[in-house]
Amino acid sequence: MRIDIITVLPELLKSPFDASILKRAIEAGLVEVYFHNLRDFATGGYKAIDDTQFGGGAGMVMLIEPIDKCISKLQAERNYDDIIYMTPDGEQLNQGIANHLSLKENIIILCGHYKGVDQRVRDKFITKEISIGDYVLSGGELGAAVLCDAVIRLIPGVLGNETSALTDSFQDGLLAPPIYTRPREYKGMKVPEVLFSGNFPKIEKWREEQAFKRTQERRPDLLDE
Repeated sequence: MRIDIITVLPELLKSPFDASILKRAIEAGLVEVYFHNLRDFATGGYKAIDDTQFGGGAGMVMLIEPIDKCISKLQAERNYDDIIYMTPDGEQLNQGIANHLSLKENIIILCGHYKGVDQRVRDKFITKEISIGDYVLSGGELGAAVLCDAVIRLIPGVLGNETSALTDSFQDGLLAPPIYTRPREYKGMKVPEVLFSGNFPKIEKWREEQAFKRTQERRPDLLDE
């Protein structure tokens, strides 16, 4: 998989990809991630990538021209499955979206900034708009990092145990059940005996029941869906 991220602040994005699972995935050649500074595609001495909005109003708007130049350059080099715009009014990111995107070969992620992008960018180029929640950040960079983390960890070979991702919360529409490790008892708090039974069908049944109970208590909206 190749991910190209278009951003005003590439330095803000580099850190998440230089540690832990994402770094190992890149070093193993399982995913390629490239950052493109939008100012490199701007014209004029000031390399402006934004301007005031027509009709008046507070907030600057990202210009269509540098975005067009950057996306067009990338599209001339390869085909892209999706061009994603990170925006608060996009479809809210969930596990299903992450699963779907993990099967793609090439994607572009455009990070919004300021008040947002000229609507013509969304009309002409964008195939999918994604939000990471009902709140506003200073830019789309952190949202792009969250999206990439959710997607890249699902690529075969990225996690040490590939079945781990399949048992995460939301994969089956439920929250994950409680999990335990050593010691068996700590300050009077004991691990449920069923986990030591060796009866794996019984253990799985217990986990399913606990997952349903936890979802019912904390996220009943998932059951409605």
